Amino acid sequence: MTNASETSTPILVIQHLRVAYPSSRSGNGEPNWAVDDVSLQLSPGERVGLVGESGCGKSTLGRAVMRLLPSGSTCTGKIEFTGKSVLDMNVFQLRQFRGEAVALIFQDPMTRLDPLMTIGEHCLETLKAHQPQLSNREAQKKALETLEAVQIKPERWNQFPHEFSGGMRQRVAIALALLLEPKLIVADEPTTSLDVLVSEEILNELTRLCRERNMALLLISHDLVMVRRYCDRVGVMYQGKIVENKPTEALFTNPEDNYTRSLLEAALHLQAVGEKLTEVQVETEPTIHQYPEPILEVKDLKQHYTLERNLIERLFYGESETIKAVDGVDLKLYPGEVLGLVGASGCGKSTLSRSILQLVAPSSGSVKFQCEELTKLSVPEMRARRRQIQMVFQDPHACLNPLMTVGEGIGDPLLIHNLATPEVAKKEVLKMLDRVGLTPVEEYYNRFPSDLSGGQQQRVAIARALITNPKLLICDEPVSMLDASVQTQVLQLMQDLKQEFDLTYLFITHDLWVARFLCDRIAVMQAGQIVEMGDTRDIFSNPQAPYTQELLRAASILR
Repeated sequence: MTNASETSTPILVIQHLRVAYPSSRSGNGEPNWAVDDVSLQLSPGERVGLVGESGCGKSTLGRAVMRLLPSGSTCTGKIEFTGKSVLDMNVFQLRQFRGEAVALIFQDPMTRLDPLMTIGEHCLETLKAHQPQLSNREAQKKALETLEAVQIKPERWNQFPHEFSGGMRQRVAIALALLLEPKLIVADEPTTSLDVLVSEEILNELTRLCRERNMALLLISHDLVMVRRYCDRVGVMYQGKIVENKPTEALFTNPEDNYTRSLLEAALHLQAVGEKLTEVQVETEPTIHQYPEPILEVKDLKQHYTLERNLIERLFYGESETIKAVDGVDLKLYPGEVLGLVGASGCGKSTLSRSILQLVAPSSGSVKFQCEELTKLSVPEMRARRRQIQMVFQDPHACLNPLMTVGEGIGDPLLIHNLATPEVAKKEVLKMLDRVGLTPVEEYYNRFPSDLSGGQQQRVAIARALITNPKLLICDEPVSMLDASVQTQVLQLMQDLKQEFDLTYLFITHDLWVARFLCDRIAVMQAGQIVEMGDTRDIFSNPQAPYTQELLRAASILR
């Protein structure tokens, strides 16, 4: 693979860049540099990956390039795009620079999308702001073509962001970045919410555009498999510095820095352990035979939504459409087991979990927890049952109250369910903080979520879920936003807590290697239905459904 930087003038030049946030100061008043003396170059058509653990400064570097740092941040050094200083641009120049010259794809698409605007309105607003000469018809045609490239159907034009799954929202965010055909795309964890098949399709599309339009790509990611497959060169960040920067294959086959080697070892650990569990499994009676009664039983569960269309849409697409997010799902989950639920983004995994918890009332079907029918319970009765069924969400930052300290947030469920006095709750919280590895506990008790890294926030979310001593934990992509080393730590913690608290897990993930590492059985979901279910070993060694085979093909192993 030819390195573009060897044959052309750099389009982006970063030299000796340092960035510190407004509130980040050391004891002597000096800035704590989130990015510390970083130099980096990108050439037209070049694809550069930036990897490292959460909190190492990757996203800060991406935002510095776009001049999207919080007001009051300290930024020194040089950032030049096509020879012009980004740090010296005025407001008008920045508006043209963002979107037309450089586009940013955020990790969390909801920070990019207005909840009060439809997807179509987002596209038209973006195009009209930068290309006012386009007619409405021309703008809509271009927008629909771009949405189609990321597999969003035209009939979803008038839907709002909250009507999309996390993965589908990320596709919208990627489409918005591609609309103006920029010269450089800064992609900050662009496929975190997406399964391997959609990730492959979108990154194939991104890299194809890079080649055809001579467009550069800065791919910020913790997914080492993805970076190896799609990038010409990789920079490894640690504590604000780039500790290694070299051509991709050279870095993966001959890493020189100790931190780089530890990252690669952590990524390989998940797969190595998974292989050992599935290939050298002790032949014992399955867990389900020890417990004839399932802790959770779902029968013919359906969650259907109706898309109401206006007059114009009905002329083109017919009457209202029914979306079958969950379409006749049957599953049983037995005490003490970990059942993995895998499938494409938008296939209905998260909707199924919310229907089980009765956060959304299912259209029809049965959900029994410990032999009790949940769909028949009143709102107060269901709220009481949720003490025994807790959920760990994908984005811990979004589910933690930013105005409550870590201790208050973890202890809040105890007070909501009247399980403890404030004094007793604090003692329980301190014990739980110690159990999830957040020490010294008094210090973490008084911190706010914004003071923590992504991995630490997820530990807080797990502690909050466990504080009521539940029997069932529904985990919705709990490690997808974490880098390989932190993923391993959190997954190992979840394994340990499962034994200690006698837990049962419904573990939702699009990462097949994470599922193989943790799960006893796997259910594969496609288009609202479970197309295959079986022991983890059997799913990986002898998949039956064509869709399962395709998922495994796309999830190539890091070697």
